[in-house]
Amino acid sequence: MQVLVQGLLNSSSSGSNAHRSAIAKRTMDLTLGALLLLVALPIMLIVALYILLTSGRPVIFRQSRVGLHGNTFTMLKFRTMITDAESMREGLRDERPNFGEQAPTFKMSSDPRISRGGAVLRRWSLDELPQLFNVMGGSMSLVGPRPHTAHDVADYLDSTHERLEVLPGITGPWQVGGRCELSGDESLRLDLDYARHGSCAIDAAILLRTIRAVVSGRGAM
Repeated sequence: MQVLVQGLLNSSSSGSNAHRSAIAKRTMDLTLGALLLLVALPIMLIVALYILLTSGRPVIFRQSRVGLHGNTFTMLKFRTMITDAESMREGLRDERPNFGEQAPTFKMSSDPRISRGGAVLRRWSLDELPQLFNVMGGSMSLVGPRPHTAHDVADYLDSTHERLEVLPGITGPWQVGGRCELSGDESLRLDLDYARHGSCAIDAAILLRTIRAVVSGRGAM
């Protein structure tokens, strides 16, 4: 799958001048985002009730992330971790796998902070649905690199900042390339290729492949 994603990105015109039209991408985000939100609203209500019954409040997890050009915004997700998960992060850093020297993000399998029922939501990527509101508000796109926290961005190498030249996305090449099965370095390479060569056609292809990735559940964490 990762080879297919790499080929998809490399098939577009090279160079930053071939990057997608911002207007066309925004039109695509607003049109598809509105349709997806309309379909997702009943599912979101069910998920919210599920979290409330299995894990209590809050239902929505809000976190400051770094987006386009280094501007921060509040990213929305359904909560899948215990309420004090962030305070446990530093204590678990030594237990996480090595995702690569260039990868600042914090990921680990069998994360003890995941709440009861949270794994189910992550398996089907249902926790990401509230980000459709981020898309409609313009802080995110349907497709793009995943947004990182300011703490993670502070660990970026100089070359890594190029991923901040495009809007972060709900899905992206990492999602269809294997998600958490990829090392951090592999995921970063895909993000940088997308930032350099992305297009609306590639966005559409990634969205279609995302459906297959979500159904298969491969690489979900």
